This record gives sequence, structure tokens and C-alpha cells, in this order.
Amino acid sequence: MNTAVAPLASAAARPALLVPALLACYVVWGSTYLAIRFALVSFPPFFQMGTRFLAAGGLLMAWVLWQARRGATRLPTPWEWRNALVIGALMLGGGMGLTASAEQHVGSGLAAAFIAVVPMLVCGWGLLFGQRPHKLELAGMAVGVAGVLMLVRGSQFDASPQGLASIAGATLAWSLGSVLSTNRLPLAPGAAGFASEMLCGGAVLMALSLALGEQFAAPPQPLALAAWAYLVVFGSLVAFSAYLYLLAHASPALATSYAFVNPVIALALGVLVAGEALSGGEWLACGVILAGVLLIFRGKTASARG
Repeated sequence: MNTAVAPLASAAARPALLVPALLACYVVWGSTYLAIRFALVSFPPFFQMGTRFLAAGGLLMAWVLWQARRGATRLPTPWEWRNALVIGALMLGGGMGLTASAEQHVGSGLAAAFIAVVPMLVCGWGLLFGQRPHKLELAGMAVGVAGVLMLVRGSQFDASPQGLASIAGATLAWSLGSVLSTNRLPLAPGAAGFASEMLCGGAVLMALSLALGEQFAAPPQPLALAAWAYLVVFGSLVAFSAYLYLLAHASPALATSYAFVNPVIALALGVLVAGEALSGGEWLACGVILAGVLLIFRGKTASARG
């Protein structure tokens, strides 16, 4: 998960922004995996993610406060702040923190391909909460599992058990947080919910960074600083704003289709820009995973129509 944060309210009246918003979620979020890798040159993983979300969440909350004074929105309630802490800890603390940690050991494109299983895990968690998936969603889950089994047998994950454990934990935490945020622990509506989640998640990430004793090996390099700023401005503020717009103006299947496109973007950028190499078997595994995600989206669309 393109528009700037400030024009969120006025964007609601411009359905012509649908295509730019989709492109923002596709390209920007797809490119964040490579930006995380570049930022890791100078910023430890949990510190990098923590400062990113505290900065983005602070800027977004400042805009929410300004809107609240005008009566255009409201601030989160105490219960919504509690929910934001739980969801932020899962999706950002566990999901994004462990993703950055995994990219210390495996390529950015391969990490993104593994994260493509999130829609399958969301379906799996949904079963525990009484949700009955469509038969196409079940088929997609089966295909996706097969793709994951193929992927983890590839050379990169086989050589890095720590990377595999980190990215597996990231997908489990992100998907559980996604399910809880829609079923049991709803956030405040709109930008206030995203801001509170980023602030709480950023605080959890900084606590983890402190507990792990993360330290800078050297002063931040210009490329790492630029990558970190890109993650704050584009990866968090711009893409999240675009995602909010899509949730309000597009079908849920279209709004969440970034999960299918992002891995393709990340793989292409990893190979073309960072010189990452994938074996034939890893390319095939990525294709199988994406086929499973596509089946899940088709199943969700069919369920919505039904």
C-alpha cells in the first residue's frame, strides 16, 4: 500500500485518481524491498523500520490533528489505541522488522516472493475465526503452499536458515495482524488508524532494536539515507494514502491486488538494479506462488459477487 497525505480528503472526490493510486501501490510498495536492502547498508533492521514508521506516523498524525481541529475527522479512542498497539506490534514490529532482518541474508526479490503467501495465510487465519473460503481460495492456498515448498528448497533459503525463519515469522505476524484488524481489533477509521498503527508499531520496533543492542557500524552512507527517506515519504505516506483511496473507491480485490503485483516488481528490480540472481527453480517457485495468489483473488471476487 498516488496521492500525498495532505490531499486525502479532497482525493475522495476524484475517482480519476484510481489508476495513479493503483500504480503507486504496485510500483512504490514493490520497490520498498530494494530500498530496505539499500538502507541496511547503514541502518540496522529494527532501528531502520522503527525510525521509518515513527517519522511517517508522526507526520500523518500531525495531519490528522489538523483535520480534527477542522471537524473533518476524529482522533483514535483509547480502545483504538490499544488495538493499534497490538496490530502495530504484529504487522510492523513482527512483519516489517523481520522482513528487514531477513533481507540481511536473502535477496530482496526472493523475500518479496515469499511474502506473496500472505493472502494464503490470511485465508488460513480466517478459518480459525469462522470464515469459510471459496473453493478457488482453497485451491490457491494449496498451490501457494506447493510454491513455498519449492522456494525454501532453493539455494538462497537453503543456505540461510536464519533468513528463512525471519521471513516466515514476518508473514505469520503480518497476516495475523491483518485478520485481527478487520475482525477483532479494528483501528480508527481512515488516516487516524494508519497513523496510530505506525506510531505504535514504530515504538515496538525501537524497543526491539534497543533490546537487541543494534548499533551503527559507521556513519550513514548517502545511499542508505536516501533509501530511508524514500521508505518514509513514498513507502509509508504516499503509498498508504493511495491505499486508503483504493479502499474507498475500488473493490476489495482490486485494492489488495498489490500482493500479486509487488513480488513481480521486487523481483525485477532486484535482478535489474541490485544484480540479484535466482536459479531456474526459484523462478519457477515464484511463479507457482503468484499463481496461487491469483487463484485466491479470483475466489475472493467470486465470493463477493455471490
